Amino acid sequence: MTDRVLAIDGGNSKTAVLLVDANGTVLAEARGPGAPPQTVGMKRGLDVFESLAREAAAKAGLPPDEQIATHTSAYLAGADLPREEAELTQAISDRAWSTTTVVGNDTFALLRAGTATGGVAVVCGAGINAVGVAKDGRTHRFPALGQISGDWGGGGQLGNDALWHAVRAEDGRGPRTLLLPALLKHYNASSILEVVEKIHFEELELDPHALCPLVFETAAQGDEVAQAQVDRLVEEIALLATVSLRKLDLVTEPVDVILGGGVLTNTGDTVVGPVTKQILEAAPLARVRLVDVPPVVGAALLGLDHIGAGPAAEQSLRSAYTATP
Repeated sequence: MTDRVLAIDGGNSKTAVLLVDANGTVLAEARGPGAPPQTVGMKRGLDVFESLAREAAAKAGLPPDEQIATHTSAYLAGADLPREEAELTQAISDRAWSTTTVVGNDTFALLRAGTATGGVAVVCGAGINAVGVAKDGRTHRFPALGQISGDWGGGGQLGNDALWHAVRAEDGRGPRTLLLPALLKHYNASSILEVVEKIHFEELELDPHALCPLVFETAAQGDEVAQAQVDRLVEEIALLATVSLRKLDLVTEPVDVILGGGVLTNTGDTVVGPVTKQILEAAPLARVRLVDVPPVVGAALLGLDHIGAGPAAEQSLRSAYTATP
């Protein structure tokens, strides 16, 4: 079989699959819903991955009875601890999509998508996380298990907090905020208590990610409550990056800091500008930038690294993508 890499970027909101050959040529790609196995269950999550992998194989013209790839490079949201990575590696290996398999947290794919020389990556999408890799191979990461592991931030957090502030603004426990009328308009409701009751009785689904943009919109209107949320998010993102830089002794080195995830890539300079300023105050030589190719490309590049493909393969793969994350 010609060497091929099956790359999977399994996020919370979407899954991207890429099939490339050893020269970095894109053979096929497929996209589907987010299906983190820790959230939806191991079987269901892997069934989604397999469906997309088989779809990519069919698009590439592979016979259905042929192994899809030499190597599977799967970088997944929810693969936060070594134990989880080991369990997912075994489960994916059992599917026999390829001869070898490596599973890691999806933030490592973001980092590789942004640089070939190591550094730090911070993702802020549905959730928030960061990893760092030094040139000598040392790594730094966070458990990223939510509140129990000290995390704050991500679209889900901002959306939930927006509802919290709106409720308290309506009942008098909190300050006035434009988040209240914004959420009432969003839900087409006359009272936020009405919304809360419907959520409680499961007559209405709480989708905090849909509320996240309202935080930035109201902050742009000068709302102090919403702006405080944005300011805290900026602080958290910068803190994740600078702690990783310090742990890896990179604060005085020229180093890449890669930013990605929907909250960062879809808010213009509102977050990226202040984050960059804070990071540069701690690490003046850092090169802070948004990722410019999809993270699944990073998963594929890690797979190409694994099979020993050279720089030409990386250049070929990168050239197949525009600068839109």
